[in-house]
Amino acid sequence: MKTIHELRATFPRPGRLEWIGLREMRRGPVRSVTEAQAHPLVGLIGDHGKQAPGRLRALTGEPGEAVTPTSTRPIPGGPGRRQVTLLQAEHLPVIAALAGLQEATPEMLRRNLLVSGIPLLALKDARLRVGEVVLEATGECHPCSRMEETLGEGGYNAVRGHGGLTARVISGGLIRVGDPVTVLEPVPAGRD
Repeated sequence: MKTIHELRATFPRPGRLEWIGLREMRRGPVRSVTEAQAHPLVGLIGDHGKQAPGRLRALTGEPGEAVTPTSTRPIPGGPGRRQVTLLQAEHLPVIAALAGLQEATPEMLRRNLLVSGIPLLALKDARLRVGEVVLEATGECHPCSRMEETLGEGGYNAVRGHGGLTARVISGGLIRVGDPVTVLEPVPAGRD
């Protein structure tokens, strides 16, 4: 008989990245893309206008190298817990039904990555690989009042429990629609 820790670390198959969305600015439209670059210091490049930090001369040792200036404003998500948001593809029909809509799309939910085939909530506090990128799930992604605007009255409650996860980028790289999603380090024993 398996222990609860072993059960929590067992997944029947890898998941799949179905969709990627970026928002160029806060409250701006979500743009669907086929690939995105993830960076450990900022999250997804292009989301909320995030750019890769400039190269530092002291790290490269190349004389005369110019540092590329970046935004002086704080970067939403920054190096914190909410650099990337993930949504469970299988939850879209449930959200639509609860909101009284024919369909709910990932653009409506304003998340970055739509994943199928693996239970996202089981990955809370775990590390996972999406393509060549390693993410650490940091918690549930709760709905905001914007869901009332997008989904209509009751939209906030329709998304409760189905909002997905927030994550930080541990190891950057390129992610593409169709990439496998695999668990690297399951939730530590004794944590929920």
